[in-house]
Amino acid sequence: MRTTLSLDDDVLDRARLIAAKLRKPFRAVVNEALRTGLTGLEEGARQRRYVTEPHAMGLRQGYDLDNIQELIAQIEGETAR
Repeated sequence: MRTTLSLDDDVLDRARLIAAKLRKPFRAVVNEALRTGLTGLEEGARQRRYVTEPHAMGLRQGYDLDNIQELIAQIEGETAR
């Protein structure tokens, strides 16, 4: 099927360069690139969003979040500063 496409200059240049490098017709390179790109777009749309479930871990007895520096010192020791 024939159709008219408007390609950006950088895309056109790259497709021509690849066609020359592979010694394939320009049309074949563009069709292959479109198939690959469309498949990637389609697969990306099918991927489910990654969701993490929160878990309340709490603090050990004797630790306090009000003073972060003190908490770090208690956990890592005084030499961590």
